[in-house]
Amino acid sequence: MTTLLKKNINTHISLSDAEMESFCDLFQHKTIKKKSFLLRGGEVCKFEGFVVKGLFRVYHIDKNGFEQILYFAMEDWWITDIDSFTNGLPSQLYIEALEDSEVLLISKKDKEFAYINLPKIEKLFRVMTQKTHVALQRRMIDNLGKTADQLYLDFIEKYPGLYQRLSNLQIAAYLGISHEFLSKIRRKIAGKK
Repeated sequence: MTTLLKKNINTHISLSDAEMESFCDLFQHKTIKKKSFLLRGGEVCKFEGFVVKGLFRVYHIDKNGFEQILYFAMEDWWITDIDSFTNGLPSQLYIEALEDSEVLLISKKDKEFAYINLPKIEKLFRVMTQKTHVALQRRMIDNLGKTADQLYLDFIEKYPGLYQRLSNLQIAAYLGISHEFLSKIRRKIAGKK
């Protein structure tokens, strides 16, 4: 169950076999059925998770009741509400399984235990946080400077395996456009081929 997690960790830092086992032992396995929630708005997020199998969407519901998808998380991706997890605040996010899924979850207490007893783990999460900040910054810049057509083409190019697992409605919510507008974009692109 932890093979993919170990591979992911090894892309960021080097751990001895004993350190790796000690860290992986801190995670709890959880199975989530399609359309079930790992987290709902208003709950305090008590985990950071690693997706072993399946697909999740992380979204916010705005004051008008519209869903705004922050990101999708598929196999080999980390998932959490970092604000709620770090600060103990009620979450503004929902984390919903789009497919039958499996995750490995670590609690804040166990993460802190790892920081103290396995110092390299702090570096792991620092490196991952930096990569997340870079991705967020790039997405913000893209959203400010690119057309919806460009954003859609970038999305399908960057995430070809993910794109095929999502509905047009989900992709539109991620791009911040209406389903109808996405359909127009797709027709326009298909007409150019």
